[in-house]
Amino acid sequence: MFKLAGENREDEVDDDDEHARTETTFDEFVPSPLIPLKAALEKDKDDESLRRWKEKLLGRVESDLTEQMEPEVTFLTIGIISDELGEINTPLPVDETKSRDVLFALRENSEYQLKLTFTVGHNIVSGLAYTNTVWRYGVQVDGSKGHAGYFCSPARTICIHTLKQKPTPSGVLARGIYSAKLKVKDDDKRCHMELKYCFEIRT
Repeated sequence: MFKLAGENREDEVDDDDEHARTETTFDEFVPSPLIPLKAALEKDKDDESLRRWKEKLLGRVESDLTEQMEPEVTFLTIGIISDELGEINTPLPVDETKSRDVLFALRENSEYQLKLTFTVGHNIVSGLAYTNTVWRYGVQVDGSKGHAGYFCSPARTICIHTLKQKPTPSGVLARGIYSAKLKVKDDDKRCHMELKYCFEIRT
């Protein structure tokens, strides 16, 4: 639930502590060194069972591989899913001149989810994680974070990740325009997307 400006909640300290513990865990994690996908496929290629396992995981894409190490994550759409709206998808990237336009409108006291579609190229992307922060009148009123997982580029399919379901606040003070920023990083702290958008809560 969103916290309106000036609103006090008894569980606020616990939430902050939990976020701090989570952040510490993320910071302490050290990912393994990144190597080109081509090198990963060629390593131990004389081991037949390992080769078949890699093909099952990564696909038969040897002819398309490059020496590029960093994965390329391309976000295609951001969607909103709710009982009221069904599912509405907006192509990405959103024009910066329209970042202040209302991306979607929701009724107060309703449930919604954000949905991302994307592709991964050149390499395996490790531990995609997102943060979604919401402001009202310049004051942060909500924030969430989560993991999208690990994705392999050779699959050549569109990857889909749905963020956690969230409730909207209710009441006169809750109605109006909110600004938000959605950021997606991987375990190596590479930022693959930073999207600023606005949405409205109405009666």
